[in-house]
Amino acid sequence: MKTLNNKIIIIKRGGRILTALTGGGRVIQLNLEEEESGSLLGNIYIAKVNNVAKNIGAAFLDLGGGQTAYYSLTENVPHLLARDPSDSQGQTLRPGDEILVQVSRDAVKTKDPVVTSHLSFTGRFCVVTAGKFHIGFSSKISDAEWKNRLRTILSEEKDSDFGIIIRTNARKASDSEILAELRELKEQYRRLLREAPFRTCYTLLYEAVPSFLASLRDTYQDFMEEIVTDDPGIYRQIQEYLEKHQPEDTDRIRLYRDPLISLGKLYSIEKAVEEALQKKVWLKSGGYLVIEPTEAMTVIDVNSGKYTGRKDQRDTILKTNLEAAREIAYQMRLRNLSGIILIDFIDMTAEEDRSQLMDTFTAYCIQDPIKTTVVDMTRLGLVEVTRKKIRKPFREQTEKGEHKS
Repeated sequence: MKTLNNKIIIIKRGGRILTALTGGGRVIQLNLEEEESGSLLGNIYIAKVNNVAKNIGAAFLDLGGGQTAYYSLTENVPHLLARDPSDSQGQTLRPGDEILVQVSRDAVKTKDPVVTSHLSFTGRFCVVTAGKFHIGFSSKISDAEWKNRLRTILSEEKDSDFGIIIRTNARKASDSEILAELRELKEQYRRLLREAPFRTCYTLLYEAVPSFLASLRDTYQDFMEEIVTDDPGIYRQIQEYLEKHQPEDTDRIRLYRDPLISLGKLYSIEKAVEEALQKKVWLKSGGYLVIEPTEAMTVIDVNSGKYTGRKDQRDTILKTNLEAAREIAYQMRLRNLSGIILIDFIDMTAEEDRSQLMDTFTAYCIQDPIKTTVVDMTRLGLVEVTRKKIRKPFREQTEKGEHKS
């Protein structure tokens, strides 16, 4: 098996594209998308309002092609199209209205995708967003002097109808690189607003890049050592994308050609896929996790299993819980678990042990690039975690493909 340090492996698997991010000797993230009709995430449409449910503060929209979407009335100010501007109802939505929306969350289980009027355009270094109007920075950038200097420069480029979020990768970029990307994203936004009033309902105005290309954009620059694929078509797509958007990374891509062993087997990708779908996860100590997705949440149970420890019961429980904390943080990212996650750690009576566990687990969760919040622990050792919903959980991505076959 080849080293799994800091690589993006992209292969075709059953008519779909599998992207695996590796690091620290393991596959740490998996994403599976349809080759022809993948995720809607990031797409911008002219949608039609089907109905308005004021009692739950929501509207249900038609994106065209039979695809419906959920729209929050409390979190959005709609960008109405094809409505007389003198209409006395102003921004109040009505059935039949046409509005400009972007898919902010993929469909999950039986729930429709979520859409928003707060359009955003994402680059490698920054995001132009119509939902927030300030200049913000990634929480992983701690250099206050650098942020203050850049904020002054960006203020000259910012208009009142959008905000700018500076991403982690910008810390390694030059001012000119950041400004060039910002101007390009700003022009995308302006061009879309100019064109939207003249396009018909259900038009796809902006199509987000496939997730395997988005993974190149979103991976931290210092982390990505190599991009490997065994598919010539995907290789060409990546090459074209990098030449246009990330020319400094064009020498990192490699087309794998060995006919004796598949790329998936070489880097143990298939093994990682199998493990990501299993209910039970063994810990090195002999303990294990049981991961159970339900309709409302994901429940994770920690068990001591074969581990008895060399000292006493308290030592056994603490060591098992600490090992479980690290593995749970890893599994949440690998499987893309999202929403509410309830973890039943082994009960601990000593307050210092509970504090140590919570501090350790929180530190692991902070490293997740998707916002993950450790909420609290009860006396019974139940820990509630929330992880932002963006893409489908990996299990659901695989089930979707199986249902189609």
